[in-house]
Amino acid sequence: MKLHVFVHNQAVATLESPDGFKHVMTYHESVADTQFTSLLMPVRTESYVYPELHPMFRMNLPEGFLLSILQEELGPHVGASPLNLLAVVGRNAIGRVKVAPANADPSQAPVAFEVSEILRGDNSEEAFVRLVRRHAVSGVSGVVPKFLSNALGEHKKGTLTTERLIIKGTTSRFPGLALNEHLCMEVARRASLPTAKTDVSDDGQALIVERFDYDTSTQTRLGMEDLCSLLALRPEQKYETTWERIVNRIKDVVTSPEHQTKILSDLADQILLTYTLKNADCHSKNVSLLYRSKTDIWLAPVYDMLTTAVYDDYAKNPPGLSLGGRSTWKPGKSLEIFLQTRCNVRPAQLKQRIERICEAVVSVTPVFPLYADDSFSGPFSALTVLALGPMGRSLHRAEAACSASVSVTTVAGSKGRMV
Repeated sequence: MKLHVFVHNQAVATLESPDGFKHVMTYHESVADTQFTSLLMPVRTESYVYPELHPMFRMNLPEGFLLSILQEELGPHVGASPLNLLAVVGRNAIGRVKVAPANADPSQAPVAFEVSEILRGDNSEEAFVRLVRRHAVSGVSGVVPKFLSNALGEHKKGTLTTERLIIKGTTSRFPGLALNEHLCMEVARRASLPTAKTDVSDDGQALIVERFDYDTSTQTRLGMEDLCSLLALRPEQKYETTWERIVNRIKDVVTSPEHQTKILSDLADQILLTYTLKNADCHSKNVSLLYRSKTDIWLAPVYDMLTTAVYDDYAKNPPGLSLGGRSTWKPGKSLEIFLQTRCNVRPAQLKQRIERICEAVVSVTPVFPLYADDSFSGPFSALTVLALGPMGRSLHRAEAACSASVSVTTVAGSKGRMV
């Protein structure tokens, strides 16, 4: 099978697997340097030959829940090879790159639906599975049920109005997950971190996320690559790296000192937020770069941020990515040293950032009652919002004040809304 690769809906390359193992991507002769498919694959005449599918294309392959739905709907052969999967979902991937079979229209929009049906309707696990079945070919990689949408109507709740969304559901395995993420994202917003816009359904079971890979100034898609891809890791290896390796790879691909400084500064905030909320599910696919060109690159806003500490099976899990050679929520001086030496955050700035994030957690706490009712049942009879772990002697006072102010426990039967 030979697939065609598009950048901004213009054909730039072919992708094939001649022997079923190695994969070959070849740029067309007339392609401009600006039409590269990946920061790791600049335009050149020589083909890019990989022993397996190239990291850029692996990034958007569906897995887990979505893959099982695709196989049920379209047959088990869909998952037989990466190219089979790309032929089905490659036109609706995140970022500016699309992949499609010959003669397929790369600009074809996903099946439409009314956003109000998600915000106001039935979002039980059964209903969500039915919805995904209807829109399965609009796939986004990931284990949590989610898929891309191109809504045709206006989203009129709050300030979010978009036709470019990601919809996520809640499963019985992770009750309250949609609202968990929504409130954690609200913490990021109130801490003044660049954050993907989210909204949650009335029943708290579905999350709507505005896609952040769209350039409103040019009405085109931005380039986007996560660090799992940029580190040439398979999606299943997303935890098999470190924050040090992530920083090093960012420095490798971002050559502009100005952009590099800004990216590392924003990354420092995301790391602090991850430790504050105890998000043990933060991995290399949750950190991405956005770009318009090789010289115009920035860190993607906070996305997929949640706390895993409220789920009994995950409450004791360590951080998903190690730092300073350890995976612990009490990194001591290691975190402080890392942020100073790797991200260029001065001690005074670090204290201010910690306080800002902690204040955001406190400010979001009153949101809990807005979602509380007696209809939700789950493991959240008592939730504790966990604050930042020890940061070393120089930050002890700030950390202690933060811990005292943000340890919040919800009442029993409160629907389990958490930050």
